[in-house]
Amino acid sequence: MTAVAQRGSVLVVDDDRTVVNVVSAYLGRAGYETRGATDGAEALELAAERHPDLVVLDLMLPGIGGFDVMRRLRARGKVPVILLSAKGQPTDRVTGLRLGADDYVPKPFSPVELVARVDAVLRRAAGQPAAAAPIAHEGLEIDAAGRRVRVRGNEVELTLREFELLLYFARHPGKVFSREQLMEQVWDAVHFHDTRTVPVHIRRLRRKIEEDPSEPRWVQTVWGVGYRFQP
Repeated sequence: MTAVAQRGSVLVVDDDRTVVNVVSAYLGRAGYETRGATDGAEALELAAERHPDLVVLDLMLPGIGGFDVMRRLRARGKVPVILLSAKGQPTDRVTGLRLGADDYVPKPFSPVELVARVDAVLRRAAGQPAAAAPIAHEGLEIDAAGRRVRVRGNEVELTLREFELLLYFARHPGKVFSREQLMEQVWDAVHFHDTRTVPVHIRRLRRKIEEDPSEPRWVQTVWGVGYRFQP
């Protein structure tokens, strides 16, 4: 465990103690407080003792698997999660994103890059400066300060990434964004070439806010180009 907690606390979970130690060391040098676990049960116990600001979570864990750990963590409250996996299979990535993971890092990975991703996810979690008033568009209300979304008067639960995506769209009404632009602006991933996560999040967002996701009112597809928010 690091002794410095200047930038928040990170729970590092991996069945390989060496990975836990290396990641914790890099995060510690970056100013984070870290705690480490090598299985799902220990991770849940540590999270129950003190809620972390972010969890770096391996999928291949003994006992309680990574996906189940993430579900249980999310049931206790909102917490950003970065998934690690040696599998590298697209289905693992898609499943993790559908469950609400905020980022996905395949093994082997660069500890320096992982620290940068932790920085980016926590920066998004901190939110942008509060707006003077919620953004409202004919039944859709986005409260940036309170990080709440209401659709036709009913509050909708969005993951951190879904909220940031919707907020970015709503702040740029009518403008078309490519997948690459959204990865850069919402994911803070300038050199991340796998953009398949974008349509996955778009589909999830539409299911939560659109009356008919197959005929979206707000988040529209511009075929061959990208997506736009239609106020």
